Amino acid sequence: MLIGYVRVSKADGSQVLDLQKDALKECGVGEDWIYEDLASGRKDDRPGLKNCLKALQPGNTLVVWKLDRLGRDIKHLLQLVEEFKNKNVGLKVLSGAGSQIDTTTPSGKMIFGLFAVLAEFERDLIVERTKAGLAAARARGRKGGRPRKMDKATLQMAMSAMADPKSIAANVAKRLGITTTTLYMYVNGDGSPKEIGKKILAVNS
Repeated sequence: MLIGYVRVSKADGSQVLDLQKDALKECGVGEDWIYEDLASGRKDDRPGLKNCLKALQPGNTLVVWKLDRLGRDIKHLLQLVEEFKNKNVGLKVLSGAGSQIDTTTPSGKMIFGLFAVLAEFERDLIVERTKAGLAAARARGRKGGRPRKMDKATLQMAMSAMADPKSIAANVAKRLGITTTTLYMYVNGDGSPKEIGKKILAVNS
């Protein structure tokens, strides 16, 4: 069974879906099985695509006019294609750079293998970049994770505020632009500095 998906970026009427719909119908997709969105491809919230993906069953083939109508970006596209392969769903692209893709044909099945290689390549690149970034940070004396949000001035204000028995930690943290968790990392409930707070005071004294 063929199921189609069409999308245009603007919902103001300046772009229409007719061209894409006509192409899908000519390919054999029924009118009732064409899902659509009027939204930018970069938006996560695309109800038409969500419903389309839910409708796809093993043995079905998803038909799109161009690849850029489907994926939000290359990473998202690779994720979708991997999902299609796992669900035994075919993919057919009618136009554009991906017009040779038809995974329902014997020669087209190797496209899934190519996409799998690209997906693995993308994951390896992300891991490599992350490791390189952490190594560079450590070389500069920094550790991975979120940057420190407490400096001497902020710490002193936190200590002064927390020294007041009537203070509420959540309110103090909000005024200082930090989380309550971060506040208690540096300051005790009575306003005295914790060990990490003492180090900041000592370094900046």
